[in-house]
Amino acid sequence: METGISYGTYTGLGTKDLREGIMQIINVMLGFLGIIAIVVILWGGFRWLTSGGNEEKVDEAKKIITSGIIGLIIIFVSFAIASFAITQLMSATGAA
Repeated sequence: METGISYGTYTGLGTKDLREGIMQIINVMLGFLGIIAIVVILWGGFRWLTSGGNEEKVDEAKKIITSGIIGLIIIFVSFAIASFAITQLMSATGAA
């Protein structure tokens, strides 16, 4: 019985497993979000360095840095959960 799955290779779509493709997309998105979080932390550090001792600006910079660190923690946890879920899905279906 022909299902038509082989036609994907003729059109240039490739033969990679869909779960691997989804994991690559998740990795790219979380990597991009990680870069943004690092930039936020650096921005908070810059704001702190240029505060000139003003307590309001220092407090604002601390809040920015704290937000960036919380964002990084969320990104790391999201990556761990996504990796675990994809790995379990692949082992449960016999793909890996």
